[in-house]
This record gives sequence, structure tokens and C-alpha cells, in this order.
Amino acid sequence: MTKIIRRMRKTGRYLYMILVAAAFFLPFPVNCAASDYSRVASAEEKTEAVSVGKYGMLPIYPRDIKNGTYSIEVESSSSMFRITKAELTVKDEEMEAVLTLSGKGYLKLFMGTGEEAASAPESAYIDYQEDAEGMYTYTVPVEALDKALNCAAFSERKQKWYDRVILFDATTLPEEAVLLELPDYDAIEAAMKGQTVSNAAFSNTSSSNTSSSNVAEADEEEELPAQEPVEPMEIDMEDGEYSIETEIFGGSGKAGISSPTLLKVENGKAYAQLVWSSSNYDYMIVGTEKYLNLNTDGGNSTFEIPVAAMDTELPVIADTTAMGTPHEVAYTLTFYGDTIGSKSQMPQEAAKRVVAIAMVIIVGGGILNRILNKRRRA
Repeated sequence: MTKIIRRMRKTGRYLYMILVAAAFFLPFPVNCAASDYSRVASAEEKTEAVSVGKYGMLPIYPRDIKNGTYSIEVESSSSMFRITKAELTVKDEEMEAVLTLSGKGYLKLFMGTGEEAASAPESAYIDYQEDAEGMYTYTVPVEALDKALNCAAFSERKQKWYDRVILFDATTLPEEAVLLELPDYDAIEAAMKGQTVSNAAFSNTSSSNTSSSNVAEADEEEELPAQEPVEPMEIDMEDGEYSIETEIFGGSGKAGISSPTLLKVENGKAYAQLVWSSSNYDYMIVGTEKYLNLNTDGGNSTFEIPVAAMDTELPVIADTTAMGTPHEVAYTLTFYGDTIGSKSQMPQEAAKRVVAIAMVIIVGGGILNRILNKRRRA
């Protein structure tokens, strides 16, 4: 009997150590690569970046493109990273592209930021290949067209990662390749330029004391249209909390919102709780209403706004203090109605479940070890 108890105790201790180790590592991704941020170019070392894409662009995913290989134009945020040729291949709802650069200054690429590249394993890097003409080419995965994508490039001369942003322009594909009708982005951009925000647009509401120093001045010859109120849509769902996939476009592309987003149904009407990737947003304007940041403890900026419609762009404005002086930035939000699901799909809820499981493992292992110790002493 003593031998059995000793064996159980030994086994229990090993089990406890394994469970605690599993609980410790479970919530966190394992990354064995050492981060060397000295190999990331500083702001002073970079040329001035330009924006890519057009206002209101919506991402085009592989499911919306016919299988095949096509030439496509790619915009770049840097004149030092010029893509002269790109060949897009779409197969089985996945996309990749072969990019040809104008020069031979970059040894490898990484689809992400320079800091992410510095932390990534070597296997994640995309090495160059020489084409028949001796030019450097890189085969990169493509998440979506008409979407700003981070692409870090490693300079051979500087031995540093440089942040770039690229965009695959779906409008340059053959018409038969795209399985949906693309919006007229030039018309959308022209229309939005005629809707520059001004204090006059919000003068009818007491909640919008917008400082004129934060707002771009409109052309004096152009009369600005009045902003229309935005009401939450009626939705045939029980009151409660759900999740919904949401996309945002606008600004510099550096800040975004968490998706899936929390969808709240109250009295049969839809509202969304947006969580930004930054803590620098102090208010949002939707229609004629201003919504203040709900997070007052310094965490990520959070706003609850009405959902006017599904699968339709909703123009909004967000005020950021990241640039020192408050600055209003125009965005568009799209809520996808066919993605509504359980609240448990939210990233925050998944994290809570992982923590709860870890606690159960730790407590359970501790109890087991205590029982075995008691038996040994008995």
C-alpha cells in the first residue's frame, strides 16, 4: 500500500508540474526568435510615406475573385519600394502574388511591420528570387485586395527593416475576374471631399461642441451639406449581446478596431461597441451625434454607437490626439450581417475562457497534490 501511495504521489507531482506549465504557456504564443529592434529603421531614417488606396475602399477577399493568374497593379507607400510588376494567383480561396521590384536593395520581405519582422523566426521571411532578367522577385501571401497591407523590407545596405504599406488594386484586374461589382471609388472620394466636417454641420445638437481648430477648412465657394441623424436599425433578434465581423477603412491605416465587434441588441435595435487598437481617440461623431470614449482608465478607446444598417458603409469621424494637436479623421465602418454569432466568439471572451481553464488546471493540480501528501502522511 505504501508503494502505491508513493507512486501516486510521484505521478501526481509530475502531473501537477505539467498542468501548471501548460496553464502558464497556454494563453501566450511561443516565439523563440529574439527581438532585435535595433534592426528596425527609425522614423528619421525613412522617407516620407504616402497614403495608398482611395476613400471608402472595401477589402476584396479570394472568394470574390475567380481562380486564375492575373497581372495587377500594386500601390506602395514609399518611393524607395517601387513595384514594377505583380502577378496575382487565386486558387481555392487563397491568394499569393509575385512582386518584382525596381531595384535590388532588399534581401527579404515580411508581411507585417518592421517590429513584427524583428521578432519573427527566419522561416517567416520571404527571400528574393531572380527572374530571367536578373530582377529581384518575391512571392508573398495576399490577405485581400483593396486593403492596406503592412510589408516590411530588409535593406541589404542598411541591414535594417523598413516599414512599407502596399495595396493590390482590384480595379486593375480583368473585369471578368472579379465576381462582384466594384464601387466607383473616384466618385465616392469626390463626394466625400464635398462633405468636409465643419461646426455648422453640427450646430443643431448640444452634444457636438467641436473646436474649429480641429476641423479642416472647407472651400469657401462650396456649401457643405447638413449631416443627417443616424438611428439604430431595427433587428429581428432577442435583446442581448452578440458578435459581428466589422471592417474599418480610412486614416493612415495604423489604427483599427477589434473584430469581431460586440453587437448589442436593446429593445429590438442594434448598437455596436467599438474597441480601437489605440488609446488616443477621445470622441467619435456618427451623423449629428458625438460619442465619448467609454474607457476612462487609459486603456484602448471604446465607443458605443448605433448600427444604421448591415453590409453598408457608415461614414464616421474619430478624433485622435496621437499627433499632439487633436485631429478629426474620417472613416467608414461596415457591419456584415451574415457574420452575427455568439458573444463567445469575441477575442476578449476567448481570453477569459483560457484564463478560467488555466485557473481550474492550477487549482485542480494543487488539490490533487495536497490529497496525495495527506495520504502519504497517513
